[in-house]
Amino acid sequence: MGKGKLAKFADMAEYPHVFEYPYSVVDEVPFDMKGNWNKDFFKNENPIVLELGCGRGEYTVGLARRYPGKNFIGVDIKGARMWTGATEALHEGLKNVAFLRTNIEIIDRFFAPGEVSEIWLTFSDPQMKKATKRLTSTYFMNRYRRFLIPDGLVHLKTDSNFMFTYTKYMVEANHFPVEFITDDLYHSGMDDDILSIRTYYEQQWLDRGLNIKYIQFRLPQEGELQEPDVEIELDDYRSYNRSKRSGLKTSK
Repeated sequence: MGKGKLAKFADMAEYPHVFEYPYSVVDEVPFDMKGNWNKDFFKNENPIVLELGCGRGEYTVGLARRYPGKNFIGVDIKGARMWTGATEALHEGLKNVAFLRTNIEIIDRFFAPGEVSEIWLTFSDPQMKKATKRLTSTYFMNRYRRFLIPDGLVHLKTDSNFMFTYTKYMVEANHFPVEFITDDLYHSGMDDDILSIRTYYEQQWLDRGLNIKYIQFRLPQEGELQEPDVEIELDDYRSYNRSKRSGLKTSK
């Protein structure tokens, strides 16, 4: 029988590689690890990679296995889900993995300028009703700039055509350099074992016959960011664990 939520939270409180700060956006809570992740936790100078909205942590752990020369931090507010990856990393003795439980809206409070080299966004909620809630919006790009190295990489892997299309328009509007883009990842011919890691939800999308979209781009530090002013067709299906669609057909 699987563990219940309370038992999982009790485990997480004892895990040395899990940091829990589930505070609201209005709370100003100092974080001693900010600027000190390499020195005080990882004990090396390897690049730090974030997975924002890591869910069960499959991607965070999978990347850490493949790239021992990088440090990976999975971020999510859902502690019961995060327990899966955190427990797996602990049992495997992975030293290049950490998890941070907090609101992504305040992610810039936990990392110093230039402390992070890459960001992964794996199957983020497309937030079709409100642009500022999308993890690829200019609202979040401005926050990522506060801790991402100049021209740091941002990866988006998604089932959502809405999220993919919106991100393309956002990237084009701000002239971000695109390293790779495809609307059908598994038929793109891209030979990259990073992309072979399949999360729990990704396998569900594939089983439903949905194409997986992927875009990798760089985020420059300079320039005022412009939100794209275009109407985008909404996804025509209901995503797992996401709210029901409204009657609208498009959104900005």
